[in-house]
Amino acid sequence: MNPVPSQLTDVASRVDLALAGIFEEERAIWHQLDPALDAPLGDLADFVAGGGKRIRPAYCHWGYITGGGDPDGADSLAACCAVELLQAFALVHDDVMDGSPIRRGNPTVWARFIARHHAGGWQGEDRRFGEAAAILVGDIAMVMADRQLGGADPEVHRVWDTLRTELNMGQYLDVIGTARGDVTADGARSIMRHKTAGYTIIRPLQLGAALAGRSELDHDLAAHGMPLGIAFQLRDDMLGAFGDTAKTGKPVGDDLREGKPTVLLALARDAASASQLGVLDRVGGEITDADIAEIQQVMLDTGAVTASEQETEQLLAEAMAAIEALPDVNGSREALRSLANYVVERDV
Repeated sequence: MNPVPSQLTDVASRVDLALAGIFEEERAIWHQLDPALDAPLGDLADFVAGGGKRIRPAYCHWGYITGGGDPDGADSLAACCAVELLQAFALVHDDVMDGSPIRRGNPTVWARFIARHHAGGWQGEDRRFGEAAAILVGDIAMVMADRQLGGADPEVHRVWDTLRTELNMGQYLDVIGTARGDVTADGARSIMRHKTAGYTIIRPLQLGAALAGRSELDHDLAAHGMPLGIAFQLRDDMLGAFGDTAKTGKPVGDDLREGKPTVLLALARDAASASQLGVLDRVGGEITDADIAEIQQVMLDTGAVTASEQETEQLLAEAMAAIEALPDVNGSREALRSLANYVVERDV
């Protein structure tokens, strides 16, 4: 595991400070209208401040530097905040869709609103209230994200609109893949391309470059971001199946409980014997920790884990090679190398 690179932590510190200021101002405005409105904004502020690696803001910033932007200026900061707020929107809604009660070691937004419903002795179904409130919190995050780019030029909005659309379309592919339960390895990779790669790496890089007036870098940035984005998701899927709860902040085997359509699961099914398929068929059902351990063992025994790790390394090599086609501005190539190593070797 590589340490978190300074090219990420430096950006994260600036973004965290800016986001804190945004929420302080927003909460003051709406508290005056009705104190009840501080609950959704407070939950959103806590969620944003309560963890997250700030990978997307880092890629937005270094896309801006790659495009020749001022490394000491604040011109990319609003866009960096926008992509992190968009991440909050996606995760808050994702937790509702997945029924996940825990995120980053804390109750998810919908779970917090259920607790408020209980404490207040309020009317109606508590789960329905919690989910409705969380959906609205996610919507608020989306609106706040859009507002950060209100004065941006058309090229920036072109990338931003593409990013938002791809995120939602990719999420639908993820949802329907889980429901059908028949996603192949190639199908899972398609979801990665349409959702994770664009949303996490490519579009943030392109957004930063557009801010610097260098949209012509789109192709070369995508050549780096596409293999890296898929490698990022392969690593994420490994953590979702085998990750340490103390580090990931989510229950062990969370993706297995949800039945998430991953390349790792598809590879295991393709290589499994009849008895092993019987074990893998438990994925997505009511499963115990013992079931999780058996499923993990099948993934190891079928070679799925090894195959996924080898694919990740190959994709990382492709992403690294593509960096050579990009401008080297104020350490931008070294920053992209450091970020790439981190996102595929992280344990959180």
